[in-house]
Amino acid sequence: MACPKKKTSKSKRSMRRAVWKRQAALQAQRALSIGKSILTERAKGFYFPEGEENTDDEE
Repeated sequence: MACPKKKTSKSKRSMRRAVWKRQAALQAQRALSIGKSILTERAKGFYFPEGEENTDDEE
């Protein structure tokens, strides 16, 4: 027969949330950095085709 699980403590829950938020903030910071380097055309680790712009008006 199934028994109820023990309740997770507030400290464990807050630690998990802090880790999740820290990872999300790091990914957001990296994405912003890549975006800035692309806009300033200083991107060295990110390659994209130049001269080809995808617009729907050409069709």
